[in-house]
Amino acid sequence: MNLLESVPEDWIKATVGKYCDVQLGKMLQNDPVSEQDELKPYLRAINISKTGVDLSHEFRMWIRPSERERFRLCAGDILVSEGGDAGRTAIFSSNDDYYFQNAINRLRPQSYSKILPEFIYYWFTFLKVSGYVEMVCNVATIAHFTAEKVKAAPLVLPPLKAQQRIAQFLDQKTAQIDGLIEKKRALLERLAEKRQALITQAVTKGLNPNAPMKPSGIDWLGDIPAHWEVKRLRFLLDGGTINGLYKPKEQFSPDGFAFVQMGEAFRAVTFDGGTKDRVLASDSEVKKWGLKEGDFLIARRSLVFEGSGKAVKINKLEENHLFESSMIRIRPISADKLSDFLSYYFQSSVCRAFFLSITKQVTISGIDSQQLKDVSVPMPPLDEAARIQQLCLESDQNHGVVTESILRSISQLNEYRAALITSAITGKLALD
Repeated sequence: MNLLESVPEDWIKATVGKYCDVQLGKMLQNDPVSEQDELKPYLRAINISKTGVDLSHEFRMWIRPSERERFRLCAGDILVSEGGDAGRTAIFSSNDDYYFQNAINRLRPQSYSKILPEFIYYWFTFLKVSGYVEMVCNVATIAHFTAEKVKAAPLVLPPLKAQQRIAQFLDQKTAQIDGLIEKKRALLERLAEKRQALITQAVTKGLNPNAPMKPSGIDWLGDIPAHWEVKRLRFLLDGGTINGLYKPKEQFSPDGFAFVQMGEAFRAVTFDGGTKDRVLASDSEVKKWGLKEGDFLIARRSLVFEGSGKAVKINKLEENHLFESSMIRIRPISADKLSDFLSYYFQSSVCRAFFLSITKQVTISGIDSQQLKDVSVPMPPLDEAARIQQLCLESDQNHGVVTESILRSISQLNEYRAALITSAITGKLALD
């Protein structure tokens, strides 16, 4: 990948290490080694956000006197993520006393009279969007944009005035594009809120706004239509609840059965099969822990799924799937009539709030089978439940079409942003 072949001939072509000092951050020091050590704020890769340096995440570590000058940040330093989202870049603009950890490479131009930090920032943004960072990091496992790779990265340097024009142009244009993207993301959030409100209204109040209401007897549920019932989930289940299956590592085998992990199950509100793990299992284990269409998996504990109690409905599976111990399986009676309604009820804001209230009552976020069976469900007659789930389904389809259109627009804006940076930073745009 030759990134320098098409740049203007009068631009300097070199490597980053020739014109910038590159320093990997300090390894984390949790305890002082002498009385002279000081506890100082430092930055990690998480502080390098898409919108610049985020100082809202404050971390502290001990700094030795001999390390202060080496690892202290100055306004104008360029920070490049070493791991995580390798190559993500931001300019440090604070005059406060900050240091940086070894998940960050710091670039410091050797001469600010010849090199503009903003130009270097956009150059590294170009290196990332062009695929260069991914290529040199060899992302078979975890990408690492090491200090040596940063030093060896190609660099072009136009005259200082040209750097200023390019940086000013890109500041203006990327701000406009980022503003449009932010508005579209805000629209996605409003659409999601509208979807949630419609679902909650439908599964707790019904479709007739003029229907007589009655107290449900459940504080967090409020009033429900007078002809509905409130049932404990236990009375809607076939066979109660089943905690997931634990399998030791030695029983993982490519010749085994599909084994659903929590991270795979909760990518959406339904699960259609496909897992990366397979395990050996007996016929009795397959019978007990197998999944079939209309089942639900419930998260027993909170990881990244907005708390415990998050539910996913199982669609038709082409092969046997078992599920692991961080989840609970429930199987509704008459799943063909109840599962879709229950799926939307589990997605409603009132049900999610109830599960989260349970989570807050325990030290380790989690929910057990007994708590799950005691969940109250407002139940309309089955024919009304079918109409409710059909309305929610149609709303979801419309929501999906609009959401997909907005996401496609955001993707196009990001592509345009990358193309604009590439053209400007390599001299293809005339900015005089």
